[in-house]
Amino acid sequence: TGDESWLYHKQIGRKSANAAWVAKRDPPPTVVRLSKFAPRTLFSIFFKSNGPVIIHRIERGQTVDHRYYIDSCLQPVVNEIKRQRPSFGTHGIKLLHDNGKPHVHKAVCDYLESEDITIVPHPPNSPDLAPCDFSLFDFVKQNIGDHDDAELLNDAITTFMYSLDPEEYRKTFDKWVERMQLCVDNNGEYFEHLMK
Repeated sequence: TGDESWLYHKQIGRKSANAAWVAKRDPPPTVVRLSKFAPRTLFSIFFKSNGPVIIHRIERGQTVDHRYYIDSCLQPVVNEIKRQRPSFGTHGIKLLHDNGKPHVHKAVCDYLESEDITIVPHPPNSPDLAPCDFSLFDFVKQNIGDHDDAELLNDAITTFMYSLDPEEYRKTFDKWVERMQLCVDNNGEYFEHLMK
């Protein structure tokens, strides 16, 4: 699976980490938000059930269209999978990515088909069913600390992701299967409140 996410150079915590119960008459706690102009870098990260496949830093100002997605994201993923599985290559590989425009472009689908990679369909507007969105990106953001520039941030993310126990990646996919089943069981309705 894979996706893109903005990572800020300075971390201030997640909304969920700042949640608090307050009495009716008490004011809610103040939560600091980063400015939309705060330094940040866009990353494209792909991982499988036992660890990262590629971590790609997208240069400032670069537009991620279907051509860029194929050339700079998918081709390195395919090359890395072939390197890791010289006997099997990409045969039997399934890719889950969301329905972002670059991901569903015909050229992307044709490229993946030519590489014998099966695209796992993703329900529209469902970040709660994308492993990168419901698990990995928040986990990375909580653990990388502050960094002065994009290169140091890239190094921190790479070091962190490769240091994770492969079991963490497997658990992410187990959670994905559980979430998919909850979605089916609830006829596609909201199910976050049912999570354990």
